[in-house]
Amino acid sequence: AGSGQQSVTGVSAADDGNSYWRVRGRTAAVCERGTPVRCGQAVRLTHLGTGRNLHSHRFASPLSGNQEVSAFGEAGEGDYLDDWTVVCSGTYWARDGEVRFQHTSTNVFLSVTGEQYGRPIHGQKEVHGMATSSQNNYWKVMEGIFMQPGEVFKAERYHAEL
Repeated sequence: AGSGQQSVTGVSAADDGNSYWRVRGRTAAVCERGTPVRCGQAVRLTHLGTGRNLHSHRFASPLSGNQEVSAFGEAGEGDYLDDWTVVCSGTYWARDGEVRFQHTSTNVFLSVTGEQYGRPIHGQKEVHGMATSSQNNYWKVMEGIFMQPGEVFKAERYHAEL
């Protein structure tokens, strides 16, 4: 069952090279590199290895029966169902802060609850969308390439401290 789109799974290893996602502006938005991500802002997460976007839609996920999360599109371009709202406290998504991702169109939270696939991806956990917020929807950046904030942001922060 499901949509037939590429599945998105979770692994325990923090340094898995297949776990890198690029944070981009929401669909059809211009987002300059180095622009801090605001809490409440919609973004796209594009998988570096495949160029597909993190996506959700009203299909049931295969293991848990929650909402399916898949990888969709080509070369970073998909559709509006690739947009996720960053839910965090404060003004910006902090590098070491925990965040939730809420699907902009269907309101589910990006989650992992422990259901594991069998062959051929044995031990990988199902990533899905859940209607309620819980400990199962917190995410944290473990490693990656962090862009320096743009000059406009630096000036804004400096000015705000006067």
